[in-house]
Formats: sequence, structure tokens, C-alpha cells
Amino acid sequence: MQPLEAGEPHTIGAYRLLGRLGAGGMGRVYLGRSAGGRTVAVKVVHPHFALDEQFRARFRREVESARRIGAQWTAAVLDADPDAPVPWVATGYVAGPPLSQAITEHGPLPEHAVRTLGAGLAEALAVVHGQGIVHRDVKPSNVLLALDGPRLIDFGIARALGAAVSLTSSGVSVGSPGYMAPEQIRGRDVSGAADVFSLGAVLAYAATGAAPFPGDSSAVLLYKVVHEEPELGDLEGELREVVAGCLAKDPADRPAPADLARALAPGGAAAMVAGGWRRGRLVREVSRSAVALLDLEPQDAPVQSGPVPFSSATADRLTSRTSRPRRQPPAPNAAAPPGASA
Repeated sequence: MQPLEAGEPHTIGAYRLLGRLGAGGMGRVYLGRSAGGRTVAVKVVHPHFALDEQFRARFRREVESARRIGAQWTAAVLDADPDAPVPWVATGYVAGPPLSQAITEHGPLPEHAVRTLGAGLAEALAVVHGQGIVHRDVKPSNVLLALDGPRLIDFGIARALGAAVSLTSSGVSVGSPGYMAPEQIRGRDVSGAADVFSLGAVLAYAATGAAPFPGDSSAVLLYKVVHEEPELGDLEGELREVVAGCLAKDPADRPAPADLARALAPGGAAAMVAGGWRRGRLVREVSRSAVALLDLEPQDAPVQSGPVPFSSATADRLTSRTSRPRRQPPAPNAAAPPGASA
């Protein structure tokens, strides 16, 4: 986490911000705390998306769908304001590093952990797809490794962006090269099978420490996903077969999420987690981080604070929005402990 910089907000909605967790092509993510003490992650989209009414409408629908998911292995959507000058969504904060960071710092996961990871995420996707939602951006940085199991994050924005951007609009893509399904790259209709392909690529990365479609540019990665077979390194046995099945080029040849979960963990992901699924060093790091959250104090700030700094041109175009009556966000669930995801 990084401290807030000059010009960044100190409050968003009902949440006081503690620092910035990250930033990317879609927006910024902040660590915040509710009035009741719950720790949350607040994601704010980039200002130019705020000018797209199609994006706002889609964002509103997808956030409402995400609220209903309630899957065990996702970060629960607690609050959102699609009508804010810049739309934002708050989810339960998950105390755990992204898979991408864990692999970079500690190397590949052992097979038991990979199976637990895959089973949990597959169970989450089964529920998500049951709500008619396709995540579209399952990748290592959107998978968090908590003490009590994996979490799939970043719902709401990923699919909403599908109505607003394409592979060629301003260099922004809905999905990540190397983890996108072939049909997603080709611009064809995308179903839940696309998420299964992405999950297969995530599991290959978790097990081997390398992406199954390596390359030094987006163009190379996209070509390899569409035309070449994945590189699965030293993956062996049933786990290799399961991952290879997820990475089938034809969506119809990929397993359904529920079947994938049973293949990886016949007794369910929860039983795998209960038996211990994280290595000692990672457990110690997450425990220290969770304790450190308790000592964080919000910085002093004015009563009101905008979601992101604007250029003057953008601010002028959003003036009419800021003057409209604003919906009051619902009170967050203060009964849940800090860091909880459900």
C-alpha cells in the first residue's frame, strides 16, 4: 500500500481512505474504512469512463448483479455509486497478496495449494455464472491468497467496460493478453467458458511460475493464445490434464466450473482450506499485514473530497453531475470483521 498523494481523495462515499492499493488502466483502488470500522477496498474508475452514459448504465446493472453473488470465494460488493461524478464500488477487503505477487516473491505453489486455489475459484465462477455474469478478466492479479482461502476480485467494472471499450479503443482491452480466451480476443460472443480458459491459464501460472502463453508483447501473446498450444512446463498427471482441458481452444471442449471444482477437490474447496493450504512464510506475512491494518489511521481531510483529481476540461464537463441530488449510500455492514470478504 502507498500513502495518498497530493490531490488524491481522503473520502469516497461513506469511507475514509487509508492509502492507495494500486492503479491501472481501468482505475484506482484505495484502502478505506467505514464509520463502523470495516476495512474495504474502494475502486474508482478513470474519469473518462464517467463521460460514457453507456458505461454508467452497464456499471449500474453489473454492480447490482455482483451484490447478489454472495459466493464464498469472492470479495463481497458492499456499496457503490454509479451516479457519482466518477463511479466507484466498495468491496470487502481481503487480507492477502495477489497471486502474481506471491509467485514472484516465493515461486510456484505446491500441487495441494494449486488444487485448492482452482477448486475455490471454480466454485466461485459456478455461482457467478449462475447470476448471468461473466467476469472477463480472471488473471493472477485479480486472485488474492487469504488465510481462509482464495478470492476472485474485481467484479462490476470488468464486465461493465465491455460495453464501453474494445481491444483497439485507446489501447484499453477488456481482459489481459495471455489470459484472455481465444473467442474473447477474436471479438466473438463470450460465455462463462471464457472465464474457465482464463482460470486454466491462472492455474498453469500458479503451478509452474510461468504463464502458459509467454511473449514480450501483447501482439505475440494474443497470437499465441489463438493459434498455439499452451506451454505447461513440468505439470504432470491429472493436474496437467485438468489445466489442459481448461485451455482448449473450443469453448465447448472446456469443463463447466462445477465439474472443474469436483475434479480438483472432490470434497470441496472448504475442506482443502481447512486442512491448511498456505506455506508458512506466506502465512506469517499475511498475519503481520492484517495486524498492521489495525494501527492505520485516516489522514486529516476536509468533510468532502472528490474521488479523483480532474483536468479542468473534464471537471467542466462533469459540473452538471456534481450539482444533481446525490443518492445516499446504504450503511455498510459494520458487524463483519475487518478484512472479511463476505
